[in-house]
Amino acid sequence: MSDTFPAYLVEKTDDGQSLNRTQLCLDDLMDGDVTVAVEWSTLNYKDGLALTGASPVVRRFPLVPGIDFAGTVESSDNPRFSPGDKVVLNGWGVGEVHSGGYAGKARVKADWLVPLPEGLSTRQAMAVGTAGYTAMLCVLALQDHGIGPADGDILVTGAAGGVGSIATAVLAQLGYRVIAVTGRPEQRDFLLSLGAADIVPRSDFADKARPLSKELWAGAVDVAGGNTLANVLSQTVRGGAVAACGLAESMSLPTSVAPFILRGVTLYGIDSVMAPLAKRLRAWNGIVEHLDPGLLENLTSEVSFDDLPELGEQILKGQVRGRLVVRIPH
Repeated sequence: MSDTFPAYLVEKTDDGQSLNRTQLCLDDLMDGDVTVAVEWSTLNYKDGLALTGASPVVRRFPLVPGIDFAGTVESSDNPRFSPGDKVVLNGWGVGEVHSGGYAGKARVKADWLVPLPEGLSTRQAMAVGTAGYTAMLCVLALQDHGIGPADGDILVTGAAGGVGSIATAVLAQLGYRVIAVTGRPEQRDFLLSLGAADIVPRSDFADKARPLSKELWAGAVDVAGGNTLANVLSQTVRGGAVAACGLAESMSLPTSVAPFILRGVTLYGIDSVMAPLAKRLRAWNGIVEHLDPGLLENLTSEVSFDDLPELGEQILKGQVRGRLVVRIPH
């Protein structure tokens, strides 16, 4: 077994950051009580920001990017895990302030790890990844609000992307009528194959929102923010709810209090990074129960570790469909 392993490393420069392919050893890893041989990772929107430096996602240098991974425990100083255990990691600042999944090995805190859910391989777990796990948290928020399939249509923005595609598939599997929003009309057949009942163009949500518009959606999953989220809120029915989990359009929210105080609309903020263990386990169990493995495979593409820098740029341009999995070399 080689003493070194391949990795991407984000390093600080005078004008921002650089991304370099390199070789690391165990001594290069950050502190933690569990060392994992990383088998698979994935590419999320936040990873694209980290790889390109388009937004200051990486806040400690040098750092291995990659906000999630799945693999096998090599060593553990924590009684929760033993060598040979299969584990998954999402969030906790990994890939932001603690080195992450784009390396052959990772050392992290045991509290950040979840045992690989029964019924999933490590590859499938990364096909779900942070995006799918976040999508499930959104679905759970709508369910916990009391919204059922009989209550009306559920809108999903960014439906052809990572979060949106899995949210669409899971909601459809649960019996909801899903309306998918996309700026890519060529993805219509793909979205219908996931279970979407209808497709609406992203441009319908681009203009400045009215305080209140016609009531259309019993609930929604939004990955965009900005005018899109403001319009979704203004169109949500009385007592409905929106689960917001992204800022692909904007971090701003140019709306008024009208949806909240005149219609009783609830806006749920979905924090997938610091979610407690019980909520994480519930989300992963929901994925296993409600996401068809064949459908997951159909929306997943396997990409090369070598291509991650280019793919990071593509995902920010909206050029990535569904989910990407990356086999991590050793």
